[in-house]
Amino acid sequence: MRIEADVAKCQGYGNCIGVDAKHFDLDDDGLVVIRDEMVDPADLETVESAIRSCPVAAIWRTAADA
Repeated sequence: MRIEADVAKCQGYGNCIGVDAKHFDLDDDGLVVIRDEMVDPADLETVESAIRSCPVAAIWRTAADA
């Protein structure tokens, strides 16, 4: 699985970081940055929770080969 984000859609709430700081961060403008776009199966549940926590649906997952 891979994580993607739409920075233009991000509003900088930071919920994703509160759930999963391993894969998500905020840049100097307060917008989402994917720290590690490839997700290990052991991290899947945490990443899914972080994705669901985004109130503007600016982050999502895709197949690893997409």
